[in-house]
Amino acid sequence: MAWSSGKDSAVALWRLQQDAHFEVVGLLTTLTSGYERISMHGVRQALLEAQAEALGLKVYPVWIPPNSSNQVYEAEMSRAVETLQRDGVKAVGFGDLFLEDVRAYREKMLAPTGMKPLFPVWGEDTRNLSRWLVANGFKATLTCIDPRALAPEFVGRAYDETLLAELPPGVDPCGENGEFHTFVHDAPNFRQAIPVVVGERVEREGFFFADLLLAVGTR
Repeated sequence: MAWSSGKDSAVALWRLQQDAHFEVVGLLTTLTSGYERISMHGVRQALLEAQAEALGLKVYPVWIPPNSSNQVYEAEMSRAVETLQRDGVKAVGFGDLFLEDVRAYREKMLAPTGMKPLFPVWGEDTRNLSRWLVANGFKATLTCIDPRALAPEFVGRAYDETLLAELPPGVDPCGENGEFHTFVHDAPNFRQAIPVVVGERVEREGFFFADLLLAVGTR
């Protein structure tokens, strides 16, 4: 499963796990070296590892340098895909919802490998899906927001009915246009919830981030 740590990849993973045709064996995640955080989302590597433990899945990391070029990203991703193939992986799941260009890019990248791209939540109505997520026990926190779409005060907030009701017009309720990113700390397929607290909120490269931390008393 191509894993961002957020709600869309979490529900896509859950859908794949409900399908007897598939056995999900790991999480493919891009991290930024030097920061030890998930790229774009800004989530600490320790929290990714906590998610993997809660899901009982292996992490397949893709390490890229800060401000990585697309060429470097593709080279590192190709290396990671080679590792997946050696482990017998036949397909990669994605949590994309409706961005055609993103889907086409993923399909193009996987085409030479013979691995099949899977899109378990593709085409779903994001208003319905956002409320389904909340109602079915997916608990998430906004880790990054684009201030061109949302006020900085949204970062660090829980992804819940109250937040959905307060999203400005034009903001996709699943953040599919990049308005915000999330970290899932509980879901129906988690063995245990991940206790997190919201730390420092910072502005970096035009985005606002909330630094999520494991609660005191957890590793």
